[in-house]
Amino acid sequence: MADLHDEQEQLLRSPLHARHEALGAKFAAFGGWSMPLEYSTGVVKEHTAVRESVGIFDVSHLGKATVEGPGAAAFVNSTLTNDLGRIGPGQAQYTLCCDDATGGVVDDLIVYLHTEDRVLLVPNAANTAEVVRRLSAAAPDGVTVTDRHRDFVVLAVQGARSDEVLTAVGLPTGHDYMSFAEQDFAGETVVVCRTGYTGERGYEVIAPNAVAEQLWDALMTAGAEFGMLACGLGARDTLRTEMGYPLHGQDISLDVTPNEARLGWAVGWRKDAFWGREVLTAEKAAGPKRQLRGLVATGRGIPRPHMSVSLTPDVLLGEVTSGTFSPTLRKGIGLALVPSFVDPDAEVGVDIRGRREIFQLVKPPFVDPSVRES
Repeated sequence: MADLHDEQEQLLRSPLHARHEALGAKFAAFGGWSMPLEYSTGVVKEHTAVRESVGIFDVSHLGKATVEGPGAAAFVNSTLTNDLGRIGPGQAQYTLCCDDATGGVVDDLIVYLHTEDRVLLVPNAANTAEVVRRLSAAAPDGVTVTDRHRDFVVLAVQGARSDEVLTAVGLPTGHDYMSFAEQDFAGETVVVCRTGYTGERGYEVIAPNAVAEQLWDALMTAGAEFGMLACGLGARDTLRTEMGYPLHGQDISLDVTPNEARLGWAVGWRKDAFWGREVLTAEKAAGPKRQLRGLVATGRGIPRPHMSVSLTPDVLLGEVTSGTFSPTLRKGIGLALVPSFVDPDAEVGVDIRGRREIFQLVKPPFVDPSVRES
């Protein structure tokens, strides 16, 4: 028990930890942080609130890093996969940091393009230090990469009523998908980006720690009128799985390439340079040997990571990378890396506690997205 207590004490905490405790949150370790897994309302109600109205997540465990100096954006563009030339200042972009030798995914992240000389990166919690290390080692003279992991909170307000909640506290709304706006809140500059990890219309708000509690309280008060619930990482996982969004460390990793994960759309194939370009271009031309596919239960089985997937009882294909019960579909869904030769509509078996349950291969998302709706 002492070791468990010591482990909990070593985890980083959000500036809003006390607020979560007051709401009855159950905490779990995630990426070196102690973050809310669910509240007293439970995962299904939190999930449903986002799909039907609005929910709020504290995702302050996400990394934050700045790249600043002459040509900072051009430098980032020469390393990460997506093409920053496709967007302009005030826009954000999903991209990948890949290993130059293998093409494996070091991390997937969001790039906020402020100016040609200033870029904000939002990587995953566990990978922030590695992304910063790689960028710092490659940065030209005059370009500085700074880990700002613990300087800001990140709040995700997600769902059809998210605009009303943000408007009520004086934050900007209505801008285009994957664009951001800055606004003063209690004397601090807050960044509001129209993005999220749920498949619903929503925003992610990045704010200095100094106004974290004041901002949370204002949003919670404004959201009460719309039935907004505080949501934990449990609901975040069921929501993102319904969209087929990959989670680093499960669906993508150093052992999985963008081609295998069906993330080729986030690669600027015509760019002169990005880490992993040579190996990924060759793999794309040859065709990846395996791909990430969706799984939908034909019965009552619920897939979980590392469960084996087979074409027949004797022909093993791979394993589940993400799996859960879908509150929207009321059935088990998941993602799995399977050989590319397998028919995209095939039925496969998943070994669930020694019982072979039948699943249908599908192309995600599992539910209709509304993230881009105006």
